[in-house]
Amino acid sequence: MKKIALFFLALLVTGISAVAAQVNLTGDWTFTMSFGQRGPMDQDMKIVQEGGKIKVTIVTQRGESTGEGTVKDKAVEWKIVRQGRDGREMTIVYKGEIVDENNLKGTIEGGFGGRGGDMAPPEWKAVRKPK
Repeated sequence: MKKIALFFLALLVTGISAVAAQVNLTGDWTFTMSFGQRGPMDQDMKIVQEGGKIKVTIVTQRGESTGEGTVKDKAVEWKIVRQGRDGREMTIVYKGEIVDENNLKGTIEGGFGGRGGDMAPPEWKAVRKPK
């Protein structure tokens, strides 16, 4: 009986440690998108995280774009809906992973990332700015 109790105690402690180890992404980031021949494009990004939900604001030459998403384990994803230059609404999905507490990376789907048929989706990375 003692072994079973110790086993469940170990599982409980491990589970608590995993939750406590979850990285909080809240802060200011440098967000870099790569578009093949265009080269990298750096933008400012702010993330506010509450539990498994995030609010992301990216500052572009055309102004701010804000979206919402989720964080689960090492996966991060958010969507931003913007007006295209032709006036149509486009949804851009940013999917990625937490590399470590100061680095994220992923790909972009939809919007400008949805063109090109079999072409790989554009990549992005984000580096947390020092406080």
